[in-house]
Amino acid sequence: MTRQTIDPVELTMDLVRFDSVSRRSNRDVTDYVQQRLEELGFETERVDYEDDHGTVKCNVIGRAGPTRASIEAQTVGNGSPGMAYFGHTDVVPADDWSGPGGPFEPTLTDDRLYGRGSCDMKGSVACMLAAASRVELGALQAPLFITTTADEEIGYGGARQVAERSRLFGEMCELQTRAVIGEPTRLQVVHAHKGTAGLIATARGESAHSSSRRGRNANLAMIPFLQVMKQMHDELESDPGWQDDRFDPPVVSWNIGINDHTHAINIKPPQSVCTVYFRPMPGQDAEQLLERARQAAEANGLEFQGFNNAAPVFTDPNSAYIVELLGLAGQQRSQTVCYGTDGGVLTDLRQMAVLGPGDIAQAHTAGEFIERSQLDAGVALYQKLIQHWCLS
Repeated sequence: MTRQTIDPVELTMDLVRFDSVSRRSNRDVTDYVQQRLEELGFETERVDYEDDHGTVKCNVIGRAGPTRASIEAQTVGNGSPGMAYFGHTDVVPADDWSGPGGPFEPTLTDDRLYGRGSCDMKGSVACMLAAASRVELGALQAPLFITTTADEEIGYGGARQVAERSRLFGEMCELQTRAVIGEPTRLQVVHAHKGTAGLIATARGESAHSSSRRGRNANLAMIPFLQVMKQMHDELESDPGWQDDRFDPPVVSWNIGINDHTHAINIKPPQSVCTVYFRPMPGQDAEQLLERARQAAEANGLEFQGFNNAAPVFTDPNSAYIVELLGLAGQQRSQTVCYGTDGGVLTDLRQMAVLGPGDIAQAHTAGEFIERSQLDAGVALYQKLIQHWCLS
């Protein structure tokens, strides 16, 4: 039976039709991706789990190419350990959608395909599957892996499960397979991005009418902590030791949020919550900042929760991998970005770059779209990478 090549536009539209907002299960879209992988001839592995709310979340990993035994017995292809692609199937909410059609009713207008996830990042996943459909998988001389994950948009939970539990990810790490994170970069090679970390500090009080002596205003305990958070913000903005000119902006972006959750101005708030979300850069110690915030919270009697979601990603821009990838992409130099990706929890892979179709400026917007021209270019580049690293 002759295998049909995949049209990236049609497949992107199919994927967009699945409402896979992160708060819901992505089982249906993952089942669909798994089906397409198996139709192409990939071996597949599922890594499913329940999130903290009991919702089933799903990851699928596909593998094609020579067996482990044959890889270990000989130098494969051009000495390449193959290629691994990573994408995610969850999307951000679309409650404010203002684009043509509905958020999960993909609409093609001229060169643009509109729909939630079209750019971030179902279009990229479609490009990779379309590229694989244009290659004779039976002729691969090095393995090709395609992985899609859950919960990238809310903390990289799916990628973390893959890193901890996947047999095929373990094989990628043993081989030190070349990894491509397919987030939107307009197909520009990205060698580094910031990590993500943050904290939640909570002050407890007792609700009462503001005219009485009763109750306790939780904000009174929070205010001294907020002063420390402001001091840390100013230090991080001005201290060269916490800056890195390779990024724009070159700071950790110490973003402070506050909320006392009261609905009227004449009520003493029973709780006050401060959140801080920040983006450490390569070589910076996020735990040091979290510990300083923890000490300030304890000094003011606040509850404290810190989280270090994902590490910064950095591959030497002068490394053989990045130089080779630039040559294949026809580019002179690689770039950095300030957003995070699943790569921040897949750090056992030492050869990693971010490279995908679409513009990050379109991600999460109320009229999200990806250009057809980017989809076509994405298929062509991914196919070129497969041919070079898995067939040459």
